[in-house]
Amino acid sequence: MKTTALGRIALATGITALSAGLLSTPAHADDAVVERRTLPVLVEFSGSSFQHPDAVKESTPDTYFGTKKDSLASFFSELSRGRYRVVPAVDSQYVGPVKLPMAAGCDSSKINNQTQEILAAQGLVRGEDYDSLSIVFPAQKTGCAWAGLGTVPGPYTWINLYGTASGLGVVGHEFGHNLGLGHQGRSMCTEGDLVDCEDAGTSAKSMMGGGGPAAGISAPEMIRAGWLSDSETEKVTKSGTYTLRPLHGEGSGIRALDIPMGEDRLVVEYRHAAGSFDEHIEGVHAYRVPKGNYGASALIDMTEANKTAGNDAPADADAFTTLADKASKVAVAVVSSGDGRAEVEVALDGEDLSKAPEAPAEASAPAPEHTGTDTDAGDGLPDGTAVQGGGAEKAAGTEASRDLAATGGDSSTLPLAVGGAALLVVGAGALVLVRRRKHA
Repeated sequence: MKTTALGRIALATGITALSAGLLSTPAHADDAVVERRTLPVLVEFSGSSFQHPDAVKESTPDTYFGTKKDSLASFFSELSRGRYRVVPAVDSQYVGPVKLPMAAGCDSSKINNQTQEILAAQGLVRGEDYDSLSIVFPAQKTGCAWAGLGTVPGPYTWINLYGTASGLGVVGHEFGHNLGLGHQGRSMCTEGDLVDCEDAGTSAKSMMGGGGPAAGISAPEMIRAGWLSDSETEKVTKSGTYTLRPLHGEGSGIRALDIPMGEDRLVVEYRHAAGSFDEHIEGVHAYRVPKGNYGASALIDMTEANKTAGNDAPADADAFTTLADKASKVAVAVVSSGDGRAEVEVALDGEDLSKAPEAPAEASAPAPEHTGTDTDAGDGLPDGTAVQGGGAEKAAGTEASRDLAATGGDSSTLPLAVGGAALLVVGAGALVLVRRRKHA
């Protein structure tokens, strides 16, 4: 049976709604490459247009596909070491501006549906002509409480554009949600055992946890994205000492330890400046992965420093030296760390650690190029002012079956988090995590 373009849209949207949030961790061969055909669409509303449309049209190709390191394509290419490529779906690299038959507002589902109808009339259908749809619209008159929104996972992003260009901190963050990554939190376990921990803000070790683009993403998120090969992830099945190379950068070797910890997993990484990433992150870090959901990992912080992207704590302030989970009889110790190499001992099944950890060596590496700043993850306004907004994963409209996550926005209106999701507030270089009760 032949379907119309609009019919194909309805079918594709229905499949997405059913599958969102249910995707398992991607399994990639060492040489697998994913090419994502991306279609930015400039959208205007009845009574609300871009104030400087020519500047927006000029900046859009550079934001998404430019050759500089702060473009979406360059960022993901370096971060994934060539495994993930963002490519333009059309020769012009974007479409629009197109005018929607609706007043300015934040009904993301309605904006999405009307945009796809206009694209279908132009012969562009998602799944056939493009894989990812990024809708860019003027912030004036919308009143949105977010600067960006993305399906978790999924093919859609919404960019509530302040000024004439959106930064990598917003666009890259929302595409991170499309990969199935939530907002990465921090778990303070200062008593020395993972049984007694408290949620405290966000990790600052990932663009998905307030670290900005210069932090890239963490090891469990790299696993979720499919960007660590089998040879780069050691699934620990026996006690022993393991050598880690830096998570980011070129070269071979183990980049992450994936350790069983009861129903959860414990992922250990070594961070050290490499390429565009980790100029301000150093040392061995650990993350709890709840029930194998690598996109929902949380940094385990054994210290009192609570380093963020905005404070002046040392780069290795929240790196750990030893940690233990008595309930699952797992212990980990950093034997040595520094100068691009870490030795980590793992003891399973209640075995004792055999080696006393040494003081980490002083890190030395040339300063990499920086894709962000310590105080602005890219979610702020064009003048550098930080904005507040939701990190709410919420059910939305015929969005009822889709998970959305928001970034940035107006400090006076924060979106409600439903379904037990988290609310992120961006302000003054820090992110604050607020938990909401799950609604029926």
